[in-house]
Amino acid sequence: MTIAPVPRVGIIVVAAGSGTRLGAGAPKGFVDLDGRSVLRHALDGVFAAPPAQVVVVAPAGREGDALRQAQEAAGDRSELVTVVAGGATRQASVAAGLAALRSGVEIVLVHDAARALTPPEVFERVIAAVASGSAGAVPVLPVVDTVKRVDGSRIIGAVDRSELAAAQTPQGFRRDVLEPAYGAATGEFTDDAALIADAGHAVTAVPGHPLAFKITTPADLDRARSLLSGQPAGAPAVRIGLGTDVHGFGGGGALWLAGLEWPGEPALAGHSDGDAVAHAIVDALLAAAGLGDIGTHFGTDHPEYAGAHADDFLARTLALLGDAGWRVGNVSVQVQANRPRFAGRRAEAEAALSAALGGAAVSVSATTTDGLGFTGRTEGVAAFAVALVTRA
Repeated sequence: MTIAPVPRVGIIVVAAGSGTRLGAGAPKGFVDLDGRSVLRHALDGVFAAPPAQVVVVAPAGREGDALRQAQEAAGDRSELVTVVAGGATRQASVAAGLAALRSGVEIVLVHDAARALTPPEVFERVIAAVASGSAGAVPVLPVVDTVKRVDGSRIIGAVDRSELAAAQTPQGFRRDVLEPAYGAATGEFTDDAALIADAGHAVTAVPGHPLAFKITTPADLDRARSLLSGQPAGAPAVRIGLGTDVHGFGGGGALWLAGLEWPGEPALAGHSDGDAVAHAIVDALLAAAGLGDIGTHFGTDHPEYAGAHADDFLARTLALLGDAGWRVGNVSVQVQANRPRFAGRRAEAEAALSAALGGAAVSVSATTTDGLGFTGRTEGVAAFAVALVTRA
């Protein structure tokens, strides 16, 4: 049998995590996306990248399953696949992967299997940066959200996002830098770049990719499945979602509804501004794209949205859809309320909501319930939205 030459690059694929936050009842790497596991999708990206020795770090007891999936993804490069059991921490798991690298490997990439959809071009950029002389390289994306410093539920300040970037994987390093840093590490670091920086080495940033997001929560899993759902070639994917929201009067300050302020009207109560119209639209769009619901992305565990208005909600929702490969087709929303009266401001509301959604068509209708029920008793406002999204 001919033994393939040892590549200069080694890729450690870390898939030993339990996936507790995902709540899928299995280690994260072995959760199904579309008939194939998170790990298998990650390995497809690894083997589409430049040739490398691939070391998969699997949960203890799942090494056989990981080896089978790695060999299937590797094809005729299966002799370059190694599987080892992970440790109690991510750092221990990476150390186990390092110990399994062959002596000819000079550049080491560490990749989280949870970033299952990372394109091969990201691997190429990281390898090129290290090969050109950098001690290490990390793919990053600019932070686009407004970032706040919080103390519990209280916002205590802003952070200059121009100096921030979101780190992804694979993170790549010279082997003669990474191994000594691991050998000398006395504490746990959040990622390999932090460990290398602590050892006194500079790390280079290279462009990341929106598809290299980490599957951590059920919403992330929904997003990955949505991206992989696919349609026949040439046929645009079209999906429809339904959203509803209800808020009672009794909040402080002014009434905000359909992205507009309504002077002289009682405010709605809620974690944000209580804008039932905007919230119903958000729910409909997220449902259409398979990205969870408003509670997943904007709930009370997200203090940055306390008091936020429709512009913030809809802009963030538009970004989530864009990252997942969807664009907004149109939205129709009906308001059920005795007050405020929409007739005189319907066009203004449609224009505000449309602008917040990047110009997508939004139609607003309003009705009363002839004195019946919650809205008929003027206790609050209900809204019902239908949204259509298409593949970007």
